[in-house]
Amino acid sequence: MKLEGVTGAVALVTGAAQGIGAAVAQGLAAEGALVAAVDVRPMEPARVAAALGRQAVAYSCDVRDSEAVEMLVKRVEYEMGPIGILVNVAGVLRTGPVVEMPDHDWAAIFDVNTTGVFNVSRAVARYMVTRRRGSIVTVGSNAGGVPRMHMSAYAASKAAAAMFTKCLGLELARFSIRCNVVAPGSTRTEMLTSMWSQDYGPAEVIGGDPRVFRTGIPLQRLAEPQDIADAVVFLASGRARHITMQDLYVDGGAALRG
Repeated sequence: MKLEGVTGAVALVTGAAQGIGAAVAQGLAAEGALVAAVDVRPMEPARVAAALGRQAVAYSCDVRDSEAVEMLVKRVEYEMGPIGILVNVAGVLRTGPVVEMPDHDWAAIFDVNTTGVFNVSRAVARYMVTRRRGSIVTVGSNAGGVPRMHMSAYAASKAAAAMFTKCLGLELARFSIRCNVVAPGSTRTEMLTSMWSQDYGPAEVIGGDPRVFRTGIPLQRLAEPQDIADAVVFLASGRARHITMQDLYVDGGAALRG
């Protein structure tokens, strides 16, 4: 039995080319949604859309460009139909000590992780408001609520995106539009594995590292992209019809957050 509120809905997913974004696109399509798979790289979303067949259409867009985003949303509405679900997944990560961080790294992270969420959410919400229905889910990070060594810009950008999404949810509640956040912890994606080295890999992530004040993962496993996608699909569906402005941590207990 398909999920109410997902089956037949048009779902726009940013960052759909790989990792969590691709898993979200697949999860929504499996529940009967028509997915607009969006990514900045022109060829990659086409590959994801091809795998989903008639359930998806690929689009290329840079979420940092507000005019391009407005044109994208208008095009999706015209070509696929009214957008009922938006999932903000597009994100970038650059690490390093604050005192060594160049201006362009800070700006680049916020341009995608925060301003990108604002650009896409605003454009889609304008259409949702006229129909008085819709669901917006932003994929944040548990780093947005727990300080991390050498991840200041990323953590701050995700915290900002999460609070923006909650504020948006407060403004849109009277239009029956729900806005929620899913905050993953360490998830087996290219973004995570790019941080690994010969001396630091999955065992160290799971076990934690007192030297950088990481507690490890109580469930003793890394998340898979599908674990995050399952939470997103639930929050987008009618089964979560009375849930809004929430930040759901999907991190195996790593944040020790109640």
